Amino acid sequence: MPYAGGEKETLRASLDRHRDAVLWKLEGLDDEQLRRPVTPSGTNLLGLVKHLGSVEYGWFVEAFGGEVEPLWFDPYEDMVVAEDEPTSRITDFYGRARTAADRTISTLPLDELGRPAWREGASMSLRWVLVHMIEETARHAGHMDILRELIDGATGDHRPG
Repeated sequence: MPYAGGEKETLRASLDRHRDAVLWKLEGLDDEQLRRPVTPSGTNLLGLVKHLGSVEYGWFVEAFGGEVEPLWFDPYEDMVVAEDEPTSRITDFYGRARTAADRTISTLPLDELGRPAWREGASMSLRWVLVHMIEETARHAGHMDILRELIDGATGDHRPG
């Protein structure tokens, strides 16, 4: 973390820290474990990654007028992982969403206003979206920590070291 960095640098570093924790939670697990529903609602690790990719594209790219890649799934059911969806398709999707989001973060000022289509008439600053996505990613990284512990006993909120 840049303890004395500027506002955008600090927000971006915080987001990246949680994004990296999300991917770390997948390491060392097989395909069945990544897809295993561990809660009564069916929440699984891979579904959370798919959801986070979808919301990164929505909040950072679509809301600021960028082009989002065509989705192969219903964005309102983005936590559902079909049996025929390869793990790599979802993790690669998350990587592309992060890259597209990072372009928006890098090129726009924090006061730039985005207009999410799903919130008719609303405008949000890039600053607000960054804070929102830090919250969203941290929340789901915490869910993933619990799911991972239930799957194989591994715990921790970030990769050691």
